Amino acid sequence: MKPGARPGAPSARGGASHRRLRVGEEMRHALAEIFRRGALRDPALQEVSLTVSEVRVAPDLKHATAFVMPLGGQNAAETLAGLRRGAAFLRMEVARAVKLRVAPTLTFALDESFDRARQIEALLHRPEVARDLTPEEPDDGA
Repeated sequence: MKPGARPGAPSARGGASHRRLRVGEEMRHALAEIFRRGALRDPALQEVSLTVSEVRVAPDLKHATAFVMPLGGQNAAETLAGLRRGAAFLRMEVARAVKLRVAPTLTFALDESFDRARQIEALLHRPEVARDLTPEEPDDGA
């Protein structure tokens, strides 16, 4: 740690502080509970099961991006549009659950990490990659 640096402060490379991570996790839980209750009345969000995988909070704690995915990825574009329409209501609901000086503005994005994980899994099962991943037998020299 550099002299004079605060413990838990973001690094020069832009790492998230402990506070930002904690606030993001609290917001994730609050959003998940709001979605579980079905508090949104938007037709695009009726009968939709949403996963909130992560909430990334800006360094000033005034903006947050929630990464979501509808169950099975079905109707993702319509669901995202519904969330964007309900962002002001969701901000108010999250502000009630997570006590902060300023309620962060919410933006929503689809979580594409599931698709990336599927692509990596498929790549690892390709014969030429699997061959490179198997351990070689030691050569006894006999």
